[in-house]
Amino acid sequence: MSRFHIVEHPLIAHKMSVLRNKETKSPLFRQTLREVAYLMTFAVTQHLDLVPLRIETPLEVADCYQGNGLTEALLNILPEASVGHLGMARNDQTLQPEKYYTKLPSDISARQVILADPMLATAGSTVAAIDILRDHGVKDIVFMCLLAAPEGVERLREAHPDVPIFTAALDRQLNEKGYILPGLGDAGDRIYGT
Repeated sequence: MSRFHIVEHPLIAHKMSVLRNKETKSPLFRQTLREVAYLMTFAVTQHLDLVPLRIETPLEVADCYQGNGLTEALLNILPEASVGHLGMARNDQTLQPEKYYTKLPSDISARQVILADPMLATAGSTVAAIDILRDHGVKDIVFMCLLAAPEGVERLREAHPDVPIFTAALDRQLNEKGYILPGLGDAGDRIYGT
């Protein structure tokens, strides 16, 4: 199985242009980000294990499946999923990640984890987050982002070659400040209007 996937779809391509547009205001940016994540969810969750489950329908017994359960968009599809948070921020001087918060489900080591971040730029935060998850015993991780830079993809592949990467777009490169070009700016600033 390939470890790098660009989720291509006409709706995603259109919505990525909305995200990239510097004129897009925070409310529309947030909504569109959720919509792209929602559209990507089907591809990202294809790897999830299913557990056989026998249920009673109104008419008879049926053999079905139960999924093992990301944030808002993924929770629309996986409402039973537990959510953990790894708070990381990139230091603008060093471009290195700084951890400020960790809250994970107590049984995280037994779960399949979808690690979601809007951007894969230098991959510093992503590699650090995967390291934290591995320290907590997580073995099955998939990474999902809206936008990736080749440098970040390469670094993530080198650090964690077993982690599949799903993105809506692969851009040209990073600039000297570690921003993706052509990119969409700082996703966090645009989400929260800061």
